[in-house]
Amino acid sequence: MEPRIRVVVAKPGLDGHDRGAKVVARALRDAGMEVVYTGLHQTPEQIVETAIQEDADAVGLSVLSGAHMTLFKRVVELLAERGVDDLVVFGGGIIPEADIPELSRLGVAKIFGPGATMQSIVEWVRENVGATATGFPAGNK
Repeated sequence: MEPRIRVVVAKPGLDGHDRGAKVVARALRDAGMEVVYTGLHQTPEQIVETAIQEDADAVGLSVLSGAHMTLFKRVVELLAERGVDDLVVFGGGIIPEADIPELSRLGVAKIFGPGATMQSIVEWVRENVGATATGFPAGNK
């Protein structure tokens, strides 16, 4: 039996809207993945600590507040500082198209915008995360 993909779904920062993150967490869980939802108002430090403690394969960040550049960057930096180089960071929320190339350069593997289907998110995670992945994510395709 293949190991299940473990995903931490997190809401960094002061953004108080978590419906989308909960829907994604449930879709991933219903697809057979192990999911840890961190809840609202998490610091990048808390998210990284949870990902390490849970031995996660991926971290999905949801940001609607406009602070995505700062928060995503900090999570990626903290993972690097802790020597975690085998964890896939992806995200979603209200993120301008113009910011996606910079987020990709920083190490965010994929951004899902408004209107992304749960099926597309589940399929992307299956293809790009964990032991079943066909290779390390090559960016936002």
